[in-house]
Formats: sequence, C-alpha cells, structure tokens
Amino acid sequence: MLQPKRVKYRRAFRGSMGGVATRGSKIEFGDYALKSKESGWVTARQIEAARRSITHYTKRGGRLWIRIFPDKPITKKPPEAGMGSGKGAVDHYVAVVKPGSTIFEISGVEQNIAREAMRLAGRKLPLGVRFVIKDDLL
Repeated sequence: MLQPKRVKYRRAFRGSMGGVATRGSKIEFGDYALKSKESGWVTARQIEAARRSITHYTKRGGRLWIRIFPDKPITKKPPEAGMGSGKGAVDHYVAVVKPGSTIFEISGVEQNIAREAMRLAGRKLPLGVRFVIKDDLL
C-alpha cells in the first residue's frame, strides 16, 4: 500500500478541492491515460485495487505509471469517543484528485486492451473518469 515514508506534520486539515488540475493534467509517460472528471479523495487501497485490475487484465504486459500519490493523512477517532480530547489518530492516507488529473498512464499494449483495463480500473475509483489517448502531434 502506498503511504509516505516521512511526513513533516502528522495530521492535516481537510482542505478544499476547488478548481481544475493544472499540474499533472497532461500525458507525460505513456500512450493512454485515465483522467478524472470530478474532484475527490482516492485512498491508497483504491489506488492499489485499480492498479491490480490493470495489471491483471493486461497480463502484466506493457508499462504502467501511477501519477497520484496518497500523501494526505486522514484521522479517525475511536467509536463512542466523547467530544473534545483532541484530534484522532491517523487512520489512512488519501490522494487529493481534481478534475483533469491524470491518475494512471499505460504504454506497450494495444488500444482496445488499454481501454478495457482502464475501464475496469475506473470502476474501483470513487469518482468519474475518462480514457484519454496521447496526441501524436505533441
């Protein structure tokens, strides 16, 4: 599972997810990509489930890049804890995804295989996604 090795601050504020992605919005490495259409949090478990579905469908062919990393800690208090007594302990990590963010990139496989693999991966994610082909003119 993906998570940071070290963090500067153990707990973080929730933050806001306004606007569209400017960084991480182009296809940099592969030929095909999975891009987000909505904003949201993607947990490390969801990223791993999507990655496993892609590698399973492509029969470990081609090359896969994960373009998001879960670096935001999400805290949770124990059940039936009273109000007060501070913020809860870190429960898991999430990646903040904005509309237009590239989530996965793949190369070395045929387009129909890449499309189906990305469709399966998109079913594991909690937000709307679309399949994108790298433009040959760039």
